[in-house]
Amino acid sequence: MKKLFMMAVMAAVATTSYAQDDLVKQAEKLSAKGQHAEAIKMITPALTSDQTTDKAKAWNALSKMNYAIYMENQQIMTENQLKKQNNPYDTVGMNRALVASFEAAIKCDEYDQQPNEKGKVKIRFRSENQKTWQMMRPHIINIGLAEYNKKNLAEAVKDWRLYIDGAESTLFTGVDLGPDQYRSEVCYFIGLASYQNKDYKTATKYALMAAEDSTKAKEASEIVIFAAKDGATTKEDSVAYLNILKKFHAEDPQEQRYFNLLMEYYSKAGDQDAMMAWVEDEIKIAPQNKMPWALKGEALMNARKWDEAVVAYQKAAELDPNFVQVIFNAGVCLNSKAIELKDQLADKNTGGLTKANADKVKAVLSEAKVYLEKSKELDPTRSSVNWAYPLYQIYYALGDAAKSSEMEKLLNK
Repeated sequence: MKKLFMMAVMAAVATTSYAQDDLVKQAEKLSAKGQHAEAIKMITPALTSDQTTDKAKAWNALSKMNYAIYMENQQIMTENQLKKQNNPYDTVGMNRALVASFEAAIKCDEYDQQPNEKGKVKIRFRSENQKTWQMMRPHIINIGLAEYNKKNLAEAVKDWRLYIDGAESTLFTGVDLGPDQYRSEVCYFIGLASYQNKDYKTATKYALMAAEDSTKAKEASEIVIFAAKDGATTKEDSVAYLNILKKFHAEDPQEQRYFNLLMEYYSKAGDQDAMMAWVEDEIKIAPQNKMPWALKGEALMNARKWDEAVVAYQKAAELDPNFVQVIFNAGVCLNSKAIELKDQLADKNTGGLTKANADKVKAVLSEAKVYLEKSKELDPTRSSVNWAYPLYQIYYALGDAAKSSEMEKLLNK
């Protein structure tokens, strides 16, 4: 009885396996009649069923069915162009069919190289599929571009990744695909579309691949940077972003964007010590760059180290005599220094100043006036810096009634 039961089970398994393999044959017959959509629907269960004994054949059949859809629509399109006809065809359908055909050919090769029931490997479909896809693979690029132009970012990325990653498939074993003139451009657009779709991991991976080509390195590096920046959610992510910025800045110190992004990072972090350490490094690397000197002045100004800040601002102004912001800030520092000096020298009881001490304060104010008047000269409309109020303070403190009145009128406008 037990033996009979086991035979029944084996028979059931054999029948099921036959049924799945028969689906493949029946689907192929439908496709041969031009009923490709019905054939694909019929063969689909056999692709993943454990009862299908020849999955390589099933996937190869699926690849051919989809390829037939592509070719039939392609033929209509070509005839329309040559004969000036307007016969309908399915552009989207043909594009998706070509993608599906390539995917199935890759899957076919995965199964085709697996040992058979006798433990032997006999690859049957690779040679023919190689010939097809060496020729047809570049068409996947335009299919991805069509999806990208329709704002279908995820679909575009999927297609372009198939083009790039498909080249690494075992399908092309033994084939010299040669230098790929499209690789860096496609990788760049995968990175760009992935970034736009907020898939920062994929964006970074493919942008780095694009950056291997020196002609795309600058564009691709921006994707890497902004993917790291926008994708940062933890402290570790922020540090990783900083390290990426530093790397690119070190490789191309003349690129102002990297410097600006580093400046933004340290400013937002609010760590004055870290900011100052970075600024000092920048000054050592590029002492003729005005911006590190300006940032050093700002950090020292925030620390109320007026004299040191003025020295840094003076250096920036030497490098760029029209750098109105640092000239203005130097004047503000000296004005603030004068206010502090007045408080320090004032009599503790009366609050007044001796003539000698008043002269000391006026000397600092007079120095501040020079910088602020220079700011006024460089920026008369106050579009960059508002010099009116500190100049009013200084003129008033120095007893220049006419000029203080002039500034007061500007303040009331």
